[in-house]
Amino acid sequence: MDIMIFLEAIKFIFPAYCANAIPVLAGGGLPLDFGKNFFDEKPVFGKNKTFRGFFFGLTVGTVVGIVESFFFKEYSFYFGFVLSLGALVGDLIGAFLKRRLGLKPGDLLPIIDQVDFIIGAIVFASIFYMPIISLELIIAVLIITMPLHVLTNYAAYKAGLKSNPW
Repeated sequence: MDIMIFLEAIKFIFPAYCANAIPVLAGGGLPLDFGKNFFDEKPVFGKNKTFRGFFFGLTVGTVVGIVESFFFKEYSFYFGFVLSLGALVGDLIGAFLKRRLGLKPGDLLPIIDQVDFIIGAIVFASIFYMPIISLELIIAVLIITMPLHVLTNYAAYKAGLKSNPW
């Protein structure tokens, strides 16, 4: 893979990155699962998945996508919304899975923690943007996400925004 595919991957996935990061900064408040438990008596998502975090993440990711649509004509006006919604839903699915496994909010689940939001974003984007999503682009997104996710989470931890470095 050449450098251009990695640059394209960053451009493509950036709204999802923003949507996934903002809840750390703007989260808190009422949990999305209203503090309720699932059939297995474990929380549905956990206390860290909140309405405020979800909607701030969706809003910021959407705005980033709108800005990108002005500069990159292959992305439509609602591109950021689709990617952001997919990223947030993917993250919720990851949280749901972690609760089923008995992990508490903030506990580490390697690989899932790094890619759940990316997989959600790609699945949602593929519904509307299949012609511009290649296997090479998906692989490039996954390659750059792993180390970038680790670095940004560690930075958020050192800045006191997160209680753990993952």
